[in-house]
Amino acid sequence: MLRYSALLLAAVAALAPVSAVALDLEPCRISAGPAFPSMKARCGALERPENPDDPDSPMIELRVAVVPALNLKPEPDPVAVFAGGPGQGAVQFYTLYSHAFEPLRRNRDILLVDQRGTGESARLDCEVDDVLYQDDYSLERMRELTLECLDSLPHDPQFFTTTVAVRDLEAVREALGYAELNLYGVSYGTRVAQHFARRFPDSTRTIVLDGVVPPGLPLGPEIAIEAQRALDNIFARCEADEACAERFPDIADAFDDLKNRLTTRPEDVSVPNPTTGKTENFEFGRDQLAGALRLLAYDPNTVAMIPLLVSEAHGGNYQPLAAQYLMTMMSLSDALALGMHNAIMCTEDAPWYDDFGVDRAALEATYMGVVQVDALEVICSEWPVGPIDNDFHQPLATDIPTLLLSGDADPITPPEYADLAARNLQRAWLLTGERQGHGQLGVGCMPRVIERFVANRELADGDAACFESSFVMPFFLDFSGPRP
Repeated sequence: MLRYSALLLAAVAALAPVSAVALDLEPCRISAGPAFPSMKARCGALERPENPDDPDSPMIELRVAVVPALNLKPEPDPVAVFAGGPGQGAVQFYTLYSHAFEPLRRNRDILLVDQRGTGESARLDCEVDDVLYQDDYSLERMRELTLECLDSLPHDPQFFTTTVAVRDLEAVREALGYAELNLYGVSYGTRVAQHFARRFPDSTRTIVLDGVVPPGLPLGPEIAIEAQRALDNIFARCEADEACAERFPDIADAFDDLKNRLTTRPEDVSVPNPTTGKTENFEFGRDQLAGALRLLAYDPNTVAMIPLLVSEAHGGNYQPLAAQYLMTMMSLSDALALGMHNAIMCTEDAPWYDDFGVDRAALEATYMGVVQVDALEVICSEWPVGPIDNDFHQPLATDIPTLLLSGDADPITPPEYADLAARNLQRAWLLTGERQGHGQLGVGCMPRVIERFVANRELADGDAACFESSFVMPFFLDFSGPRP
């Protein structure tokens, strides 16, 4: 019932026009946070109604930043950046990866809009840092935290879905006077980019989808399956590598033994907090093992450390993996607005799990298990469902030039997802990086490849070969790094 009421609400929302207002930008500096360097930009805030169909609803401010092109006479169509998560702000994402956008910035402005609920755009956050690694975690505790989170939010999370967010971006485009946008989206941001192009094709010049989420596939049930497949491939790579196999013999079996041991009897660990230096005492079990490894598998540079960390833990030294778990939980908490994340997942993904089926036996066999799916089910049983367009889960059908980027070692959005998304794209180019992970923006020659694609609206000759020759970090054999 919740699903269909949301669809009805979205049908009404689609009729409401985007109102154009002027947006003045002032010189500013942006950064990923206090510990990161800042860079020059021009910033402003655009007011939007919390409920887009009720102009009398409370207003929220969207944070807008434009990083100007290096060329004094730039092209008229900027690159609009959509971050992942869901829950990360565009400004934070860009400042972390700004070096990879430099070829694009030679001739084009970079348009950054913190999606509503993220960054400094009416951020929907929840203070749950202190329970991320507590010993008393349970689904009932998760339900209590969800209700506490809902009570603490400053805005109605019902109106923080992708359907509403793409209308915000169109309002920003109009306010700044840009005729067209070149879209770059990573991970969840690829979903936003596809839906913006669906709703506003005349405002879209090119699309780059990096780590592709196909519109028809709800995120959640397949995450553990893909994560396990990626980990299996990492261990297979180690076994096929002479130095790695010699240093870490039977690493897959060692991991299975470690996982079973921690499932039966979690270990008490004491690890200095990477930020405060204060010692954190907590149980390190199967869930913490999964939390430590999952994000390590996203990038070839951190993949290189996995056999070493697993071997150390299997031998009784849990400190390195436990420290990695702490850093992962802290970085996720800082980067992702949990309330916005829940608003997306509970409207756009979880209501469709029954349609696609959840194979609990298959999930239990993975190193992540069912904990993520079970947690989402509990969260979404309490979370309000928001507006979603009727065609939201339909594949994008367009002749807008689209570049789809994948890594064949991606633990969450494998190349098959790009194939699904490209089925109805009339002008699509697909590139897959060998042994590359989640997000190809900063890999080797890709910044130049993307810049040429945006400029020419097609893939240049030789770009695929350029991608195939990208460097992959060798496995670490000890904590000093790979063998010379």
